[in-house]
Order: sequence, then structure tokens, then C-alpha cells
Amino acid sequence: MVHVEPFTLHPFTIHVPDAVLADLRARIQGTRWPDEAPGEPWSQGVDSGYLRSLLAYWADGFDWRAQEQRLNSYQHRIAEVDDARIHFVHHRAANGNGIPLVLTHGWPSTFAELLGVVDRLIEAHDDRFDLVVPSLPGYAFSTRPPRVGIDRREVARLWHLLMSGLGYERYGAHGGDFGAGVATHMALLEPERMLGIHLSTPEMWPYTGPGTPPLTDAEQAYVDHIARWDETERGYSAVQSTRPQTLGYALNDSPAGLAAWILDKWRSWSDSRGDLDATFGRDELLTTLTLYWATGSITSSMRDYYDNRWHGVTMGPEDFVRVPTAMAVFTESLVSEGEPPRSWYERLYEVRRWTVFPRGGHFAAGEVPGVVAGDIAGVLVRWGYPVGRRADKFPKAPPALAVDAGFFSLDSGSARLLVDGTGKSPAQRASTSSDWLRLRFCGADE
Repeated sequence: MVHVEPFTLHPFTIHVPDAVLADLRARIQGTRWPDEAPGEPWSQGVDSGYLRSLLAYWADGFDWRAQEQRLNSYQHRIAEVDDARIHFVHHRAANGNGIPLVLTHGWPSTFAELLGVVDRLIEAHDDRFDLVVPSLPGYAFSTRPPRVGIDRREVARLWHLLMSGLGYERYGAHGGDFGAGVATHMALLEPERMLGIHLSTPEMWPYTGPGTPPLTDAEQAYVDHIARWDETERGYSAVQSTRPQTLGYALNDSPAGLAAWILDKWRSWSDSRGDLDATFGRDELLTTLTLYWATGSITSSMRDYYDNRWHGVTMGPEDFVRVPTAMAVFTESLVSEGEPPRSWYERLYEVRRWTVFPRGGHFAAGEVPGVVAGDIAGVLVRWGYPVGRRADKFPKAPPALAVDAGFFSLDSGSARLLVDGTGKSPAQRASTSSDWLRLRFCGADE
């Protein structure tokens, strides 16, 4: 059980000084451009014509103050948790009875990628969630402790302390990229605290060593695909996991270098069809870049790769996530990462829901936020507790109690609940039948 130490909590407002923005514009205007790459555009990296155009807009046209105002429309807090200064966005459900949910981003992203999901969970799903959206240590406004070993498991420990300190006894977790690894380790560290986890990328590799069943043909094909993907797409990771500091000198000093390094991934890993602007919009892309630039956090963010490679926890034969797990599979990246077979992740997770969506890639929260929000809402309402009850007032789940929770239906990529003959939703039926019921998927979810 997590031992909760009191922590200091501060309100926080984003404000980038004028001098920082003026310096950014001056550096963009003074960029030393390399020569043009031969061959097809984007074949050797970010296209020069696209990057020149984007940086021209970044320096003259992009309205950071408008984006800053938009970001500040959310409630920001800073928590001192152990030796980390954690920034997070916090939304409490208007009725005071929200299902607690922590949402975690990955690299090269920020908390801002998840705000579209936050909006839709509030507006389209009856504002029934208490939402906590932290910045990973070393990203944007969160500091990274000055030590090695800040891996996924350590961040999961910090997140448990954060959620407990905010008064939540039980909660769900969503994550993509590193965030999916953090959610996984939250479930492994403190399973009794977790309502369930929802993952939008296949971050963690199950243990496949001695004593495990041989790989199926589909699993072997997936492993082989990842190996081929690594040959052309994993170069960034090799550098960041060995020499993040060396690379940081360049990216922290050059807006053009920072933009190229990050946007190469946003294009390749998203369902962009090669068109970044149409997929995300320039203002969204430049908001992410400005958050990295203004906070000088690109180097500390890349240390995630170093710490997880050399000091991270790998899955062992005893590791299995027994917390209910929903896998939202988004396979439509421009450079495909492949589609994992369900059996591959059933080696590590208690998979209760597995959905392959026809749109969206690695950055699904930014690409198709409505789809992600719909999937989260569908599973967390079922795995949570009857709406109208606070998490900190709930008893522990009785292990054997279960009810038929009805069926799931997909409507335009988003999940919706079907009611039965009583005219009540599964959550309504559960709330009237017992103080606590574990809601179990059936039909499409099993």
C-alpha cells in the first residue's frame, strides 16, 4: 500500500516571458540551413521546404499568447512529490462524484496532447470523471529529479503518491507511449488501487523467456515486423538512450533542430497520410514545440530513454497485470508499427477489451480525441463504480462479485452503452442492485 506523505500543492499559471519569445524569433530568423537533401521529399528526414514554411510562421504569425490563454483555461497545479516537482491539469466533475482517472502522455509529446480527450470526456460524456493530466518528469513544467533511474516504474510510484495525495483511493489510468508503460506499472505496483487501465499504444513487451508458450505464427510475424521497423525508425532511440546530453546541446539551442527532431516523429508515427498540417494543424504542432522550447525540457525528456534502457524494470516471468485492461489499437501510422495480435498482450495483461480502430496512429489522443474519449468512457464507467459515489467512500471490490454489464456497440468509432429491457443502462442497474458491483464485459468485450 502506498504510504501517503503530505505534499505541497500550488496553483500554477503558464506564462512565457516576452524575452524568451523574442529570443525564439531571433534564433529562427538566424537559422543556418543545411543543403537540400537529394531524392524525394522526406526520404532522408524532414523536408526543408516544409520546415522553412513552418518556422516562418512560428516566428511571424503564430500567436503563442492565444495558445497560452487557451491552456490556462484549464486548472493547473504544481505538486511537490518526493524530489519531483510535478505539473498537472486537474478537472473535478461538477457533481463532485467523478470517477478518478489519470491520463499520461509520452514522447515527443506533452500534457497538451491529451486536452482534446479531456474536453470530450467533459462535454460528451456527462462530466462524470475527475481528470488528472500530469506532465512526465522532465517534460514542460515538471522537473526531473537529478538522479538516474526515473523509469516507467518510478513514475508509476510518483503517480500513485500524486493521486493519493489528491484524495483518491481508487482510480483508473490511461496512457500512450511512455504513458502506457506508466499505467502498466501502476497496475503492477498497486493493483488494489486500480479500477482498470486503458492503453492506446503497445508499449510494454511481455516476458517470453523459459517457461512461456512458444510464439504463435501471428506473434512471430509481429515480432519480425517490429524488428524491421527498428531498422529504419529506431535510430532516434539509439541516440537518446545512450547520449541524450550530447544531442540535447543541439536541440536546446536551435528551434529548427528541435522542430525537425520532433516533427519527424509526429509525421511518421501518426495517421497523417504525410500531411502534418491537415492532421494536427500548425497551431497545435507549434504549441507542443513552444512548450518544449520555452521550458528547455527537450534534453530532460530524452533521459526517459536512457533511464528506461539502462535502469528500467523489464517484465519477468511473475509479472502479469491482473487489473482489467482495455487495449485501443491504432495501427494507421504513416510508417506502420504493425498490429499486435491480441494473444501477444494476453501474455502480460488481463485483456477485457480489444478494439482495433480504423483511424488513428501513435498520437491517437491528438489525432482522434473523440474516439479515445469514447473508448475510455465506455470501459471506465463499467470498471469504475456506480456514478454518484466518491472513490474515497468506496469499499474494496469483493473479488467474486460480477454482473452481466450488457453489450458494447461501436458508433462512428466511439463506444456507447446499450440499455436492456428495463430501460436502464448497465451502470444504472448496478447502482440499484448493490453498494458495489464489479461490472464485467460480455459480447464484444470478452
